[in-house]
Amino acid sequence: MKETLVKIGEGGRVVIPATLRKAMGVSIGDELIVRLVDGELRMLTPRQAVRLAQSLVRQFVPKGSRLVDELIEERRKEDE
Repeated sequence: MKETLVKIGEGGRVVIPATLRKAMGVSIGDELIVRLVDGELRMLTPRQAVRLAQSLVRQFVPKGSRLVDELIEERRKEDE
């Protein structure tokens, strides 16, 4: 992992160097999700966040399962 030193500017702004933006696949104006994990700031794109959530769900839901179909079936049974 390449490390880069950045400074905190006016208003708490941090400039992400072009090399890192390119590696992340982001451009000026794109949105990032920033979260604090164990004292570290972590940034990810919304698309990366969705993929992370999907991989977490897949740990508990077998491949090929359709949760929406299961939910609809449960609701139909409740209505009966």
